[in-house]
Amino acid sequence: MKAIPLALASAAIAVFIIGCGKSEPAKSGGGIEAVRAKLSPEELTAVEAQEWCAVTSDERLGSMGPPIKIELKGQPVFLCCNSCKKKAEADPDKTLAKAAELKAKVLSLKESKK
Repeated sequence: MKAIPLALASAAIAVFIIGCGKSEPAKSGGGIEAVRAKLSPEELTAVEAQEWCAVTSDERLGSMGPPIKIELKGQPVFLCCNSCKKKAEADPDKTLAKAAELKAKVLSLKESKK
């Protein structure tokens, strides 16, 4: 009987260690806007141009704390958390393509609102 709770606890720990969790703006001190307000103007512009994590693409940048900025092949890319860094660096071409796709989507949305 004790094996089932232990298995569930092990699975929960594995999820926490392996990858991103759900967005938790409360952890970041007041939400996405509050986290982003602490960025430099240049970083804020870059984050808003990408808007979403280049690895998970379902986590808004700032939803899990300050966005993580990495450089791949000389290009800046933003991630939602440190857990995504290894995945991003393991396949830089895929990560850069996803970041470009996200930027194009954000730009398209901005253009359609004009």
